[in-house]
Amino acid sequence: MEDRTIIRKKGRSLSLAMADSITTHTASDKTIIVSKGYDDKFKVILLGLRRREITGAFQVALAAAQVMKIVVSSSRWTSPQAVMERVQEIGKMLVKAQPLALVMGNIVRRVMFIIREEYVSYQKNLEGAGQSFALRDEPQFSTALYKMLAHDWTEDYSQPYNIKAAVQSAVGELVEDISNLYRVIADQATQHIHANEVIMTFGLSHTVLEFFKAAARKRKFEVIVAESAPSYTGRETAIALSKEGVDVTLIADSAVFAMMARVNKVIVGAHAVLANGGLVALTGTHALALAAKHHEVPLSVCVGLYKLCPLYPTFNQDSFNSLNSPNAILKFEEASGDIDQVNVQNPAFDYVPPELISLFITNQGAHSPSYIYRLLAEYYHPSDYQL
Repeated sequence: MEDRTIIRKKGRSLSLAMADSITTHTASDKTIIVSKGYDDKFKVILLGLRRREITGAFQVALAAAQVMKIVVSSSRWTSPQAVMERVQEIGKMLVKAQPLALVMGNIVRRVMFIIREEYVSYQKNLEGAGQSFALRDEPQFSTALYKMLAHDWTEDYSQPYNIKAAVQSAVGELVEDISNLYRVIADQATQHIHANEVIMTFGLSHTVLEFFKAAARKRKFEVIVAESAPSYTGRETAIALSKEGVDVTLIADSAVFAMMARVNKVIVGAHAVLANGGLVALTGTHALALAAKHHEVPLSVCVGLYKLCPLYPTFNQDSFNSLNSPNAILKFEEASGDIDQVNVQNPAFDYVPPELISLFITNQGAHSPSYIYRLLAEYYHPSDYQL
């Protein structure tokens, strides 16, 4: 019997294994066919996400961007609207594989924004060509008439415009931007780290680590690293910086407040940046930010804009949080006696409100939390906020 896996949901059918092609029927009765090569690659990435073989915001975002690139390249462009429906459908499947990986939805929204942007640009060029033709015949009247009857660039993406090449190029640039993110942010290090400064950080962020390494090539400074129990990833940061010749002091999380008085600035990474300028970050970051605020120490966040999420925080932090294994806090073999009434919680993330953050250092320069709303308008379309 042929090995075939079919996922069905709300009138859509998607083959994930042995078919020669994937045929998707959407609610608008438009059919998009993509190649089996796409099918195989998508299945590998999807399984990797579900099995947590692909983890970390950077790797997840890169995997999602590569899937979107294949979708755009392999789809038959009957219309941009049909392709956007396809991108959204695949995006929902990716998000379902790792619901709390907020970067997944961000990549899908960004690709849909790119399609919309290229469609409008193509449409404007067509209208502009028509305007130029009219101006040759009736220059005085046609200019005013064109302004009066100017097209409203809104939600109609059904015209079969040939924008596939432009979208492919733009999505390829998105993949490249994510791939080069560490280097681009690290290039700004000497603008924010000065000689003989004492800087505190928390846990392990590869973006922050590369930022420090770049600064260490030209500056002499000291880093205080909180070990970030119970994962203790701060120890990895301390070891990595020590190998680069940076003076490092490793402290317990409980010593953050006591040590903050001697710190010039705090630099941390992030899991996601929310629409209000707040932060989803490693558990313990909120306490660190409160200590920095009390001592009037500026807190900067090194983060790629692919982590910018158009969602707002809720009073229930469980909506963006997950619980790690309690074994990291209380090992099962150490739990002796009657512990039925002991409830061990090990949340993965903290929410840090925007008033505790001084600056975001991104791959598009440095921005204050109050500027996040403007970046959202530049990166996503409001219609795509809810996938």
